[in-house]
Parts: sequence; C-alpha cells; structure tokens
Amino acid sequence: MKVVFLISAYATVYLIYGKFRKTFDSENDSFRLEFLLVPVTGLSFLENYNFTPLEILWTFSIYLESVAILPQLFMISKTGEAETITTHYLFFLGLYRALYLANWIWRYHTENFYDQIAVVSGVVQTIFYCDFFYLYITKVLKGKKLSLPVPI
Repeated sequence: MKVVFLISAYATVYLIYGKFRKTFDSENDSFRLEFLLVPVTGLSFLENYNFTPLEILWTFSIYLESVAILPQLFMISKTGEAETITTHYLFFLGLYRALYLANWIWRYHTENFYDQIAVVSGVVQTIFYCDFFYLYITKVLKGKKLSLPVPI
C-alpha cells in the first residue's frame, strides 16, 4: 500500500507540474504559503516527541497536512466557486482524513494506543473541512455546481 501511495503521490505531482501546468490560475491563487510554513515549522520544533531530525520532519509533515487544505479553501472563497472535479477531489481528501479519526478511535479502543500529535492535527484538519463537507453534500451531491453565497 505504501508503494501505491508513493507512486500515486509522485504521479499527482508530475501531473500538477507537467501536464496540467497551464491550468494554474495565478490571479486567484494569491495565498501566502509563509503564513502556513512558518508557524508549522516553529510548532514542529516546539511540540514533538523527540528532538531528532526525523522526528521533527515527521511532526512537520503531520502539522502541514492538517493545514494544507487552507490555500484551496481560500481560493474557493475568493472565486466563489469550484469545478466539480475539484470538489470531488477535496471531498475525498477530507473523507480520507475523517477515516483516520475513526482508525485512531479503533486503535485506542483495541490497542490502547493514542498519538496526541496525530489526533489533534487530524481533528484540526477535519474542522477545516466541515464547512466544505456541508456545501458538498447540499450542492454537489444534488447536481449543482459548488458556489458560495454572494455577500450583500
């Protein structure tokens, strides 16, 4: 499964930076990544299990994954809509993380195992997805395009 995951991840990066490079919307993609990277980097140095390079990198990846959806949600809120394929992708990405929460509950129940960093980060990420899940279920699953209400 890890080999399939790695191949899928590399294929996704290749498609983003190769085949679909021209679909990048620089006008609307104005999220400043340093607003994510600086706090996540600092937090990974402050809150980890062991102050070793691999542990800090693992912690950094967990924290970054929990906020990685924010640029996409920012862009959707800025443009007011998203393509159907994008909404499906984001929904299943969020569902993947929500299923991780179920896995952690199961592992705690059966193995008495609890990873505080992973669980807190997963809960934070799922909270970020909640509004998107609501819009996805009420609009996209009914065959409508995801569009946000226009402020008055």
